[in-house]
Amino acid sequence: MKAWRVHANGEPREVMRLEEVPEPQAGPGQLLLRVRAANINFPDALLCRGQYQVRPPLPFTPGVEICGEVLAVGEGARGAVGQRVLAQPPLPDGGFAERVAVDATTVRPAPESLDDAGAAALHIGYQTGWFGLHRRARIQAGETLLVHAAAGGVGSAAVQLGKAAGARVIGVTGGAEKARIARDLGCDLVVDRRADDIVAAVKDATDGRGADVVYDPVGGDAYAKSVKCIAFEGRLVVVGFASGAIPTAALNHALVKNYAILGLHWGLYLTKDPRAVDACHEALTELAAKGAVAPLIGERVPLAGAADAVQRVADGTTTGRLVVIPGAEEGR
Repeated sequence: MKAWRVHANGEPREVMRLEEVPEPQAGPGQLLLRVRAANINFPDALLCRGQYQVRPPLPFTPGVEICGEVLAVGEGARGAVGQRVLAQPPLPDGGFAERVAVDATTVRPAPESLDDAGAAALHIGYQTGWFGLHRRARIQAGETLLVHAAAGGVGSAAVQLGKAAGARVIGVTGGAEKARIARDLGCDLVVDRRADDIVAAVKDATDGRGADVVYDPVGGDAYAKSVKCIAFEGRLVVVGFASGAIPTAALNHALVKNYAILGLHWGLYLTKDPRAVDACHEALTELAAKGAVAPLIGERVPLAGAADAVQRVADGTTTGRLVVIPGAEEGR
């Protein structure tokens, strides 16, 4: 079968190679899946660069979340051939491949209301948003939520989840086209960081109070601006550092302004509280069925285009989610 492999760390476009590799088998407790859609996440780029917190042995196949179809059920595993599921293929054998083998206990049913691309994009980004807003920030209806990179894959999920929770959402984007997309997603106010003063805009929109919850997957300057316009008893959720700059928190500032800085590592819930992950999946499935959330798919690309797509996600030039569709003749 075909799979992308990384033999040395570097930029995705330079180090990812599409190769013929042996087809995996469904071992004891495993399911063999045909990859119907593989969502691209920023960690895929970090994995290629060797900058992620997990460093799989070389060579490895990136791709941390997929929608797949069960082809075979290993001894002792639960599953049914033909079932459509969501899975996180274990590294070093990730999802940018035609087929993968996964632990049967880790898969979850794909929401029937979403197509393959939408289902593949629902899991990590929306789980992260749900845990960030509900478990960490305890967001309440009527509060103001500030979302950075609101037109991106992670940010767009937080925008939809914030609206579903009854919050007033302010989205920060870069450029007119991304601002238009953020408005279409439901943002009550959109701030273009290239043209507008983020701090002034948030304060004006909240009568000087500031944002009750800040969702920050960017870091760097986004964090610096956020702490200048966060409300009394506000909560700033640190999701990631897509800008490449990891800020240093001024704890005296947090003390004086009385706000909380909350770290969010969603992957820890898989081992520390897996039942919460199951409950979150059920909640997201219900929201998707109601149409309250719908992953923003910026582009569908064939398997051959995966390396270029991962590079574009790394460069921050995309909107929504880029999803790899093995077997597709061309992007659509």
